[in-house]
Amino acid sequence: MTLPKETSNESSNGGPPKKGALPLLGSHIDPVCGMTVAADSPLFFEHAGKKYFFCHPGCREKFRADPNRYLKSKPSGMPAEQQGPSGTMYICPMDPEIRQDHPGTCPKCGMALEPELPSLEAEDDSELRDFSRRFWWTLPLTVIVATLAMFGHRIAGLSPKLQSWLELAIVLPVVVWAGRPIFGRFVQSLRNGHPNMWTLIGLGTTAALSYSVVATISPEIFPATFQMHGRVGVYFEAAAVITSLTLLGQMLELRGRARTSTALKSLLGLSPKTARRIEADGTERDVPLDQVQVGDLLRVRPGEKIPVDGQVTQGSSSVDESMITGEPLPVFKQVGDSVVGATINTSGSFVMRAEKIGSATLLAQIVQMVAQAQRTKAPMQRLADVVSGYFVWAVVAIAIASLLAWGIFGGERGWLYGLISAVSVLIIACPCALGLATPMSIMVATGKAATSGILFRDAAAIEHLRRVDTLIVDKTGTLTQGKPTVTQVLPAAGASVDELLRFAASVEQASEHPLAAAIVAAAHARGLSLAPVEAFESNAGKGVRGAIEGRKVAIGNAAFMRDENVVVNESKIENDDEPSSVA
Repeated sequence: MTLPKETSNESSNGGPPKKGALPLLGSHIDPVCGMTVAADSPLFFEHAGKKYFFCHPGCREKFRADPNRYLKSKPSGMPAEQQGPSGTMYICPMDPEIRQDHPGTCPKCGMALEPELPSLEAEDDSELRDFSRRFWWTLPLTVIVATLAMFGHRIAGLSPKLQSWLELAIVLPVVVWAGRPIFGRFVQSLRNGHPNMWTLIGLGTTAALSYSVVATISPEIFPATFQMHGRVGVYFEAAAVITSLTLLGQMLELRGRARTSTALKSLLGLSPKTARRIEADGTERDVPLDQVQVGDLLRVRPGEKIPVDGQVTQGSSSVDESMITGEPLPVFKQVGDSVVGATINTSGSFVMRAEKIGSATLLAQIVQMVAQAQRTKAPMQRLADVVSGYFVWAVVAIAIASLLAWGIFGGERGWLYGLISAVSVLIIACPCALGLATPMSIMVATGKAATSGILFRDAAAIEHLRRVDTLIVDKTGTLTQGKPTVTQVLPAAGASVDELLRFAASVEQASEHPLAAAIVAAAHARGLSLAPVEAFESNAGKGVRGAIEGRKVAIGNAAFMRDENVVVNESKIENDDEPSSVA
């Protein structure tokens, strides 16, 4: 992402960033405060052979005094970061236009950046653990302060003044410690000039807590009409509940993102971990998949997954491509045919030449498409973003207007009434989930669909899907269960169904073809006893033959039947490639 020159976070004299400027997405993170620093910042300090960059001279001086203090621990309130593999790009889940080559936080919304594409390596879940710890450890305090606010006046021996001080003592750990990441994002939204949900949450919580603290310390400055149950009404429970609910929302969101990432990982996990490479001297050895290069010759044995996309150079086999095409029947492959990585070699062995590896394979492109679809914005989401931006300014404007109206026209204590009115507006408008609900629905929908084999090109397709009332498919193969079964047996004149099925299954029990397994299963279902097969032969892509109890049996498609000089009723054969005849 490239920002306009006027948003540069450096002053013209090379000093610290100007207040309120939008920070550039440079390649450095200030180790003291965690702020993003431009790549060409003049504020740096070299330690242990490495340069560290800073957003302000004060941060540089703190680091210079004790570097180990900031290198061993994260800045206060910042989530821990785990550097991904080399070349990993990090992106904001809510603002996908924010991209950088290192972990950090989004300069717009303050959320932790995540890898653009998932990997099979263990993910850093420190942010989820941090929010979970803060939520669960302070939830009992939130419940206590809310209970005191509602029923404290009924507790014998608890004076109104003591109740206010008790609520203050209980709420401070909730707001100050548990809500620290929330206030960090609130401050960042103000510094960057991007009002969002965190702006409202920060304003509402700050207003509720500040007013309540003043009402507890100096209740005499408030009119008598503000008294309720012997004390000035306070909003400690509102500050605590808002904080806890926000932490809960973040926990649910992070868990949803983790489940979505797991769905994409399951797609990546379809690829084998190793490949059997044929070296220049003719020897073969298993190597990690990331060591395979374009042009390498790879051997694929029966039952193995094809490691990468490529072309068959020697041998032939049937390959199960159902994960790509949805077709339940394996596709016969011979020299010159293309094969796709992560599909399964069902029978013979063959040698292939690697043509596409890593992110260039079809499977990797599918995963990339799903990941990008999660971060595209549907029309409704774009509308939500616009509404959220205006909503923040509208709430702030109403709060200020309420303050001014009471102050100017409210009489002697008008400003005090206006302050309370403004605080009330901020508190009521605080829990704004509009900015999270729509993006989360997109992420969960695309991730869940991917596990079911449904891929969306972008988020708009999900929204348009609700208007679809007709589904058209080009072939029945994509609608099957992926496992062929025998549904009907049509014997020629003079033969019985059991006799035909018994002879066919006796020969097919020596074959590994999925149709062979279906025929054998059908014979077993009818209680037929199979005979041993002699002189078994398999003609790849056509059929099989053998001898049963002294009789020659051939099973295959129409072309195979013609090779066996068998007269076939062509009108009964819908597909010349399907093994469908027995002679």
